Amino acid sequence: MDFEKLHREESGRVLSTLIRLLGDFDLAEEMLQEAYAVALQKWPAEGAPANPRAWLISTARHKAIDRLRRDHRFEMKRDEIARNADSTARPADDFGDAMFPDDRLRLIFTCSHPALATDAQVALTLHTICGLTTDEISRSFLVSVATMSQRLVRAKRKIRDANIPYCIPALEDLPDRLDAAMLVVYLIFNEGYLASTGDALVRRELCAEAIRLGRVLCELMPREAEPRALLGLMLLHDSRCDARTSADGDLIVLDEQDRTLWHAEQIREGTALTESALRGGSKGPYALQASIAALHANAQTARDTDWPQIAALYAALLAVNPSPVIEVNWAVAVAMARTPDQGLALLDKLESREKLSEFHLLPAARADLLRRLGKSAEAAEAYRRALALATNDVERRFLRRRLAQLPTQ
Repeated sequence: MDFEKLHREESGRVLSTLIRLLGDFDLAEEMLQEAYAVALQKWPAEGAPANPRAWLISTARHKAIDRLRRDHRFEMKRDEIARNADSTARPADDFGDAMFPDDRLRLIFTCSHPALATDAQVALTLHTICGLTTDEISRSFLVSVATMSQRLVRAKRKIRDANIPYCIPALEDLPDRLDAAMLVVYLIFNEGYLASTGDALVRRELCAEAIRLGRVLCELMPREAEPRALLGLMLLHDSRCDARTSADGDLIVLDEQDRTLWHAEQIREGTALTESALRGGSKGPYALQASIAALHANAQTARDTDWPQIAALYAALLAVNPSPVIEVNWAVAVAMARTPDQGLALLDKLESREKLSEFHLLPAARADLLRRLGKSAEAAEAYRRALALATNDVERRFLRRRLAQLPTQ
């Protein structure tokens, strides 16, 4: 039995079922780990069961009942667990609902309960269903690991104390959960497109999974325009993946990439989806970001890039989705559309933002503009700041290379 493969493919569904049965995230996670420990002991000697997922659910559930009895909590939980007891006999139908064409997307919508703040919904889903670490999630939200850990704990406690039902939403409830579901998919893609840690810039399996989920989301809600924009955005970004690193694995920035390596079919599909979303009335953040990505992807050379239009789109994006990260991107676009000095002035205003204090791309952007202005000493200081904050090895090598290329004073 390949336990790693089993964990990767089944843990999300098993854990979600246990959370629904037990009404307690922490207890469900603990009991699943105990069930895995028993499986590691028994299966090599006795052989794997015909249905490993059903076995894990059943074992974890019984262990939870034993724990609750010891803690004298079983009487309070007994009826709740009994109502769902037969679900372990029908694991394939744990969240059975014909309207959902995909198990993981079903779980994402299930986790996205509107009783929780959107950030809490998304963080819990990324952690529970998608397997992202607290560190990876904290970087997505530009908060410390401690802050994200507390946020996850509070969300779990609220679900438990308020007895928030962990069940499939009705069809009419899906629109209320769509924004959170799309954000989950987009953050999975972002972690794949620019890995927060490790020795690879891209985690292709995460990019592929996010794009797959984006396609299923479009099938599930064909009348909604913004999911088409999200899928288009991801395809347009992914089209450049082969050109983003050298044969040695070193980062290549956008204006230095070999555009013949970009995937034309993805660009065509991504552009068509973006145009379809715009015709469908989408004016949301994914439609605007996809429009920006389409301008980049369809420029024949770096010189052909329509930077004034990109800067205008970033300004519009800030109006609908205020974000310090978008402000950084807008400042860079202004620098390219107008002058580096103007972009640098905008970046300097962001330096005092506490939320950006650990965001390595801010000093990296400042360093690049200072380099273009010939201010080598200031550029070197900014590159060193970015190096101190960066956690991806590929990005760190790139920053060291740029620092070494600066003329000595």
